[in-house]
Order: sequence, then C-alpha cells, then structure tokens
Amino acid sequence: MNKQYDSIVVGGGVIGCSIAFQLSKRGHRVLVVEKDRIGQKASSAAAGMLGAQNEIKEDSPLLSMAKESRAIFPELAEELRELSHIDIELIQSGILRVARSEREMAELEAAAAYQQAMGETAEYLDAVQVKEKEPEISSAVIGGLYMPNDGQISPPLLTEALARSAAVLGTEFMEYTEVVAFIEDDGKISGVQTGAGTFHADSVIVAGGAWSRQLIEKIGLSLDAHPVKGECFSVRHHSQLVTSSIFSSSGYIVPKAGGRLIIGATEQPGTFDESVQLESLHQMMDSAMEIIPRLKEAKWEKCWAGIRPQTGDGLPYLGEHPSISGLFLATGHYRNGMLLAPITGLWMADLVEGKKADDRFRVDRLPYKEVNI
Repeated sequence: MNKQYDSIVVGGGVIGCSIAFQLSKRGHRVLVVEKDRIGQKASSAAAGMLGAQNEIKEDSPLLSMAKESRAIFPELAEELRELSHIDIELIQSGILRVARSEREMAELEAAAAYQQAMGETAEYLDAVQVKEKEPEISSAVIGGLYMPNDGQISPPLLTEALARSAAVLGTEFMEYTEVVAFIEDDGKISGVQTGAGTFHADSVIVAGGAWSRQLIEKIGLSLDAHPVKGECFSVRHHSQLVTSSIFSSSGYIVPKAGGRLIIGATEQPGTFDESVQLESLHQMMDSAMEIIPRLKEAKWEKCWAGIRPQTGDGLPYLGEHPSISGLFLATGHYRNGMLLAPITGLWMADLVEGKKADDRFRVDRLPYKEVNI
C-alpha cells in the first residue's frame, strides 16, 4: 500500500466517510484509518432523523448549518446511488413533535410561530389535527408541531454509500487499525503511526466521534467533550402505524420500511459502556406505547446502544489544531451526525484546502487547554 497521501482521515464513521468522499471528489489522495469496522459505532446506532428544525434550538448557530446540510441530501442521495449503487432511503415524510401537557403545547405553539416568522414550513396542530395526520396516535397527545421538510435516511446505508463512493473515487481504507501517535515536525503535521505502520500526509483529519478526545490528547490538546450513551430498540408491526417520525420529550419513534420502527433514545453521559439496561428498555417501551397504543402488538426485533460525542457548549469542533498546522478536528455532532455529515464533509474539505472556516466552530474556542504529553 502506498504510504504517502494528501490527507489521512482518522475515523471511519459517517463524518469521516463524508470528509473522505468530499476530499476524493477534489482529487486528493485519501486514506481512512478506522480502529474497528467502517460505520460500526455511533453511525450504525442512529435512527437517521434529519431534524434540522426539530432538534436545533432557535438561538444556536447550528440551525443554519443544519438547514444547509438538510438541503444537500436529495442531490447527494442521487450522487451516491450513481457511484455506489446504494439507496440511502431518503424519506421526506416530515417530523411530528408531540405535546402531552399544556406546557409542551405552549412551547410547540411558540416554536411554530418562530419558525414561520423565519420563513420555515411548520404547522402547529391541535389534538384533532394530530389524529387526522396520524390516526394511531393516542388521546394522550394534545397537540403537535409538524415539520414537513425534516425527514430521515438509513444511517448504515448512508455511511456505506459514502465509503463506497469515496473508494470508487480513489480513497483507501484500513479497518481494524488504530492510530497510536501523530507525527509532527516544528508545528506541522506529517502523518500518523499505526499498528500497521507509518503513513504520511500533508493533512490529517481526526473524525473519531466520541473517541476523538482521546486521539487528540496524543498530541497535546484537551477538549471540552464527553461521550453520551444512547440506547434504542426496534420492533416490527404488520401495518404501517405512522408515516411521520414522532418526537416527544421522552424519545422518538421512527418508522422504517416494512413496518419496522426504531424507538429511542436514552442519554447517559460519561460512559463508553455499550450495554443496554432493562430499565431503559422498560421506560422507552412505556413512553412509546403511551403515544402509539398499537405498538403493544409489535414484534420484538433487537436492541443496541451507541456512544455519541457531545461538547460542553453543544457545538461541534470543526477546525484546525491551534498550534499544529495541517491537523484538523471534526467531532462533537452529538445526536445530529447523520444530519450534519454532508455539510461537515464539504466544510472540512474547504478547510484542508485553506479556505476560511466558521469561527463559531473553531477548535480553540473556550474552554480548551493544551496538555503536556
């Protein structure tokens, strides 16, 4: 294998594969190094909601980023299909955020007014309108906010399509290979050391998800970031119970093809433990059946957990190391890795090529500190 590249991407999840895809489109010689299998961790655990309007708070700089990324998906889906022959199962059937209390109703009504004022398509629904929209939703739901432009994809298929498309364009992949050290000389990155040898490049992009903090500490930077475990399960029903993705204060229900539904998710910060607790399943089941009573007829499929990367201020790190030229970081997408993957790939490719970054996501925003190694 050629050991000299233009760019090395450390991490083969959806973010790393999106970056590799965009760099390879621009003619870069790219190597992706993944310590496990491509797309094995959080990228395989996500439900796949593209909740640009649903998830992002009004005052967050993520909002414009999320909407821009969501708008990329239709064209990207066709491009990936042509290159990889994989359908990422993009479905633009909307997200319905539901209320089960007067307080939640007031919040959704205010959110609808704000989004409409910003030019977004959003509709506040009363209990009758919610039932008209999704007849299987229970009377416990007394209102809702419907966002038709939010949608969903298949996370495993999106990650695989990005990886295959990048490979078609020349990217090389190394699985089950761990980066043990970064190589830098006089403030400039020059490559990585792995268990399979040393590989050189003009730029290195760390996209290791929740494990990025541990990786970047190898080269003297401690970030305000931590892992958050999320547990989910899936079931199958003989009929299509809902068409919209349902989001509530206690979790989500995402309908997939063939009567399959993904239900989640818990939030347990500070752990890399990927086991699933019975108590968590019990709580998610109760909440889901309160919203859609006929879920009690569904057949069990499986459960799992994913470890998501969260930052102290809730914004991802997308930028260059403050003191090592050519070393970049792309992590901290938390629950929106799938949604933000397209725009992250584009932005990181721009950064590698020396174009201006969005300072709000820079690596050296506070709090961060350099550490002795």
